[in-house]
Amino acid sequence: MQRGAKVGIGVAVVCAAMLAGAGFAVSDVFGGGGSTSTTATTPDGSTTAGGATTHTRRTVVSTPPAPARANAAAKAFLDAWSSGNLAQAAALTDDPAGATSALQSFHDKLQPSAMSFTAAAPGATPLPTSPVPSATGGSPATGTVPTAAPDVPLPAGAVPVTFQAGIQFAQAGSPWVYNGSLGVEQMSDGSALVHWDPTVINPQLRPGATITVQPLPAPASGVTDRNGKSLAGFASLAPLMDQLKAAAPPGSGTPGSAVEMTVPGQSAPVPLFTITAPKPQPALKLTLDATLQAAAEQAVKTQSKGGTLPASLVAVEPSTGNVLAIANAPANGPNNAFLATNAPGSTMKVITSAALLEAGDTPATPVACPPSTMVTGKKVANDFTDARPGNLLKDDFAQSCNTAFIDEGNRLLKPNTLPDEAKDVFGLGLVWKTGLTDYDTTIPVEPNAAAAATEFFGQGNILTNPLGMASVAATVQSGTFRQPVVVPGLPQVQAARRLPANVLDELRSLMYGATRDPAGTAHDIPGITPDVASKTGTAEVDGKTANSWYIGFRGNLAVACEVQGADFGAEAAGPAAVQVLETGNN
Repeated sequence: MQRGAKVGIGVAVVCAAMLAGAGFAVSDVFGGGGSTSTTATTPDGSTTAGGATTHTRRTVVSTPPAPARANAAAKAFLDAWSSGNLAQAAALTDDPAGATSALQSFHDKLQPSAMSFTAAAPGATPLPTSPVPSATGGSPATGTVPTAAPDVPLPAGAVPVTFQAGIQFAQAGSPWVYNGSLGVEQMSDGSALVHWDPTVINPQLRPGATITVQPLPAPASGVTDRNGKSLAGFASLAPLMDQLKAAAPPGSGTPGSAVEMTVPGQSAPVPLFTITAPKPQPALKLTLDATLQAAAEQAVKTQSKGGTLPASLVAVEPSTGNVLAIANAPANGPNNAFLATNAPGSTMKVITSAALLEAGDTPATPVACPPSTMVTGKKVANDFTDARPGNLLKDDFAQSCNTAFIDEGNRLLKPNTLPDEAKDVFGLGLVWKTGLTDYDTTIPVEPNAAAAATEFFGQGNILTNPLGMASVAATVQSGTFRQPVVVPGLPQVQAARRLPANVLDELRSLMYGATRDPAGTAHDIPGITPDVASKTGTAEVDGKTANSWYIGFRGNLAVACEVQGADFGAEAAGPAAVQVLETGNN
């Protein structure tokens, strides 16, 4: 016999007057053949006569009660339950304490405005029930609540009685209607009682499960790009949608409510009935652009060799900070576009150059490019082996000469200069709220000039990702740091200052030079055009094949891409980014 959890609620003793008030004869339930004797049998099996009580223990017998008596017992129980007299209903079962606890819990958790229970005639066809709602509480799912609990058989000798339940809620236009069943047993004293089991309340209820009313959130009716085009179907965005929806500001949707059953060990609740359906919010419009998103996803898929090499790309609109594309390969992997923590390689020379220009250099400043130099006791060499003593700063930038930036940085910059420049001008190191979880770039202040020198060419302890570096390119294009965002309306932190106009113009000329100079590292990237400003990067990582980096801008569009383990920037990251830049920001 199943037992409900006991909560210490007292059980009322049903007297003849209470039963008569429930609309049926005492003798029909407890036996007695219609006798008018003043001696009555109480639910615990005792008898009362003239004020004296005699206790007689009663048990379930195998002989089933007569159909009429079984129906009368079921009706008495259902009438007491529907009237809200839960103690009286529980007293008409073979487990008053368990029934009281379960019935009270059901009533307290649902708070119905009215209840009705109608016993069906033996052999009658089950009546229609309320459709089972979908898991989100919206459109009904196929099928109805089962009319019985097949894995909880009735005791031998119990007479089955089916009934229809109607649970009304004040907020609902129609009641929750479902078919239920119970069994009525014959007791040793001739009485008939309902066999208590949790499935009496609802045929789906099992021991340990709970039926409650839960709110249904008002979801966005869809997610679109900045132009209202659906973003469904983009592989890189699918894993991010829940985060984006959660970050959206409250909309005009209205939450709903539903009856749900929670089952131990089962993560999702079982929907039973929608009280009020949620009114969806308007479609969530992101800053993304579907055309650029398609180009970005195709680009990283191609350059990652079908996802074999982790690749990520971010496109940003410099005039607003709006993120226009986020692409990752493989698409079902981590969001490296926002979360990677890798050295940026020579793309960091954009920030180093800004610091050198502010310290007094110009693109025409002579800065020799030796084949190698020493950093913290280690020899650092360029990708090319020849010495270029006649180089100017613009040549060093275009050719990506590590040794020139190390030596010139050590001459003009202090250990804190680069971190300060990155934070105060480019916003790196500030806390960004983009609408997605992101890793904010880290550029530590090194303890001495020698250690700081590794940061001048994007190595050392710098940790960043395409989101951070796309913002660097965007800041150079617009002249003002605008924090990237994916969800419109989120607050955008401000950088402390802008670059002086002359420094900004010189910095842009360096980036255009990397594309236009025949010796520039970006000059031969397939598809690149002279109106693209560039900086490639090759980031060494623990003796493995270097990561390929590229940042650049064209018009009102800035892009950063990293392809891990693909070596030179112009070989993988550059072609991917240029493909997106050539798509353009229309």
